[in-house]
Amino acid sequence: MSFNSRVSQALSARTKQLSLAVVATGTLMIVLDGSIVTVAMPAIQHDLGFTPAGLSWVVNAYLIAFGSLLLLAGRLGDLIGRRRMFLYGTGVFTAASLLAGLATSPALLIAARFLQGVGSAMAAAVSLGILITLFTEARERARAIAVFSFTGAAGASIGQVVGGVLTDALTWNWIFFINLPIGLASLVVAAAVLPRDRGLGFAAGADVLGALLVTAGLMLGIYTVVEVESYGWVSVHTLGLGALSVLLLTAFAVRQTKARTPLVPLRIFRSRQVTGANLVQILMVAALFSFQVLVALYLQQVQGYSAAETGLAMLPAAVVIGVVSLGVSARLNTRFGERRVLLAGLTLLIAMLVLLTRLPERANYAVDLLPVMLLAAGFGLALPALTSLGMSGASESDAGLASGVFNTTQQIGMALGVAVLSTLAASRTESRLAAGASEASALTTGYHLAFTIGTGLLVAAFVIAYAVVRKADTPAPSASRTAPVHVAV
Repeated sequence: MSFNSRVSQALSARTKQLSLAVVATGTLMIVLDGSIVTVAMPAIQHDLGFTPAGLSWVVNAYLIAFGSLLLLAGRLGDLIGRRRMFLYGTGVFTAASLLAGLATSPALLIAARFLQGVGSAMAAAVSLGILITLFTEARERARAIAVFSFTGAAGASIGQVVGGVLTDALTWNWIFFINLPIGLASLVVAAAVLPRDRGLGFAAGADVLGALLVTAGLMLGIYTVVEVESYGWVSVHTLGLGALSVLLLTAFAVRQTKARTPLVPLRIFRSRQVTGANLVQILMVAALFSFQVLVALYLQQVQGYSAAETGLAMLPAAVVIGVVSLGVSARLNTRFGERRVLLAGLTLLIAMLVLLTRLPERANYAVDLLPVMLLAAGFGLALPALTSLGMSGASESDAGLASGVFNTTQQIGMALGVAVLSTLAASRTESRLAAGASEASALTTGYHLAFTIGTGLLVAAFVIAYAVVRKADTPAPSASRTAPVHVAV
């Protein structure tokens, strides 16, 4: 190999690593923002005068915008270029973070959180697509996905640590201000190192009607689910809006079979790997809501931990997830295959939630909670394997779409977890309080029910992973008649 060839190869490798770093950092910032708010909620309510019902919209406004726009953003990334979509999304998210930190009223904070969700969807929808087109060799792709998955697996726990420390040491405003230097640095580096892709152009997939149908259907559906706790499962509000959401999404599916340039070509779901991985992800994320959020509430409401103490108590989970996802998951996936690693990870997570169903009213951290935190290592095994499987059936021209689909199912799972597990826990708590139980006892019993349901969801995820994800698929052929995406570093 000539000197010039070696230099070119070294520069290419350096560009790839910098691209991975900036995509992972941007994604980590987004994931952190989803959880960093949870431990600051009491301070936000006190300072801005939120009602108890209105406070939930600090989370819901972000979740609705993020979850409903991922599919559209993913396809737009394929059309206008994934690099451009990532930069736009990071810029919107950073500006919205400044607005959120400066908010002086509930309405302004909720609007800023919605804009943060829009920016998050734009950036997150194409992140995986950027990586799988940049890292083409199997071993290096496995390492890249392991790094990327760490941001999702450990990010939520890290967010609770950072949120608690910032809220106690400074003010809740800094949970948003901290995004500014990170976002600006990400923009500068991303503009310099991310590969320039031309995209397919709007003629290759500008299904405007399909975009309106799926965005409206998802937005309405997620809104309906997160409001179940306020209205109930069998209320006119829930059933009526739920039926309308299903109708819109059904119309979207029909539209995709007839459109000349569909927004979501249904061929992507012919892959057992892709379909199975997305189903598993919905169940897994819904179940793990009980760990990421309800354990934090248990620590504060039952054990009396402060915001900072809660974050530090969750820190071992973030550490073991990081060690596993960054240190060993890529090698395990290469040696044993993603399916086996996914099943092993799900087994650890099932054991974790089983332990949570036995949490006492007065817990000893070392005996009752530390083993739970250590078993969270299963997330570090499961998520990288699941991410690889979820992207395995996508062609290069559909990479942004597949990334958007994978992230959308993640948000649907989160919405279901919020609605189902929090509603059941609250209902059980109220019935125990009515029966004369103490507040701590009633809350613990409610959390036990949520942890039990979460265990069932993980068992269902294990069964689907075992039965559906049976063999490797080759990437789905692209039906596009346009030229493939050109990447120039």
